[in-house]
Amino acid sequence: VQLQASGGGLVQAGASLRLSCAALGTIYANRPLAWYRQAPGKQRELVAHRYRSGIKDSTMYADSVKGRFTISRDYARNTVNLQMDNLKPEDTAVYYCNYQTSWGQGTLVTVSS
Repeated sequence: VQLQASGGGLVQAGASLRLSCAALGTIYANRPLAWYRQAPGKQRELVAHRYRSGIKDSTMYADSVKGRFTISRDYARNTVNLQMDNLKPEDTAVYYCNYQTSWGQGTLVTVSS
């Protein structure tokens, strides 16, 4: 599976950004499509993921982004988006799309204070 991410940029605190990721290849709805991020000098961390569980979707968010970020997934198009609102300087990081052992190329999000 190849993952192509886009949408990063430089914004001021309080602004919004939307990240998008397209998965090329066969993926399964009941496996998570996820966003991770890695800030300078820190370990990569899980930001959010989403997958189909029965007839509903299951989502997970890191505590630091709850209420500000929203992950959405289009199961027909094999895409996953991350809507990031009320961005903070501590959200500055390279954001990676992930599916199982596949990683996107990373997209840089920089939030200035």
